[in-house]
Amino acid sequence: MSGLRIIGGKARGRKLLLVPGDTTRPITDKVKKALFDIIGADIQDATLLDLFAGTGSVGIEALSRGAAFVRFVDLNRQPIATLRANLESTGLAGGAQVLRADALAMLQHPAERRFDYVYIAPPQYKQLWSRALQALDAHPDWLSDDAWIIVQIHPVEYEPQDLQTLIEFEQRSYGSTMLVFYETRPKEATDG
Repeated sequence: MSGLRIIGGKARGRKLLLVPGDTTRPITDKVKKALFDIIGADIQDATLLDLFAGTGSVGIEALSRGAAFVRFVDLNRQPIATLRANLESTGLAGGAQVLRADALAMLQHPAERRFDYVYIAPPQYKQLWSRALQALDAHPDWLSDDAWIIVQIHPVEYEPQDLQTLIEFEQRSYGSTMLVFYETRPKEATDG
C-alpha cells in the first residue's frame, strides 16, 4: 500500500503516516470511501469509538467529515505515536481522545459515555473482532440507541455470532476486506 490519506471533509487530501512494520492493516481508500458513503451525513455531530485504532485513519476521516468526538483505543506504543502525529498533522486533535489501553478490558467496564458508531478493526486471524463484539453485546451501555458497530475483517475470518442485544444487518466485501454491520435489536425483540 502506498500512501494513506484523508479522502473527504475539511482535512481532505492530507496524508497520514503509516504504523511501521506489519502489525496494523490500514483500510484502503476504496473501502473507506464505501464505508463513509454508507454512513453518509449521519457522521455529522456523531461520536465514534475506534477500537484497535492503528493509524487512526477511520476515526480521523470521521472527524474530517464532521464527527463531534472520536475516542481512539490501541494497546501498542507505535500505533499510538503514529495516531497522535496524524491527528496533529490533520489539525483534528481537538475532537479526539487517544487512549493506550486494552480495548477488550475497557469494554468490560461501565461506559462513561455512549457512542453512535463503534469501529472494530483488530489484528487479523485472532478472533479479537468477535471478542470485542461479544463484549459490546454484553455491555450495550457503550452504545447510543441507534448505534452501529462496524467490523473490518478478512472474509475468511467471518462467522455468524450468537448475540443477545445486537443483530447483524449488512455485509459488504471489497476484495480481501469485509465490513460487517451490527445494530441493537429493536426493543420488542429483546424484551420478549
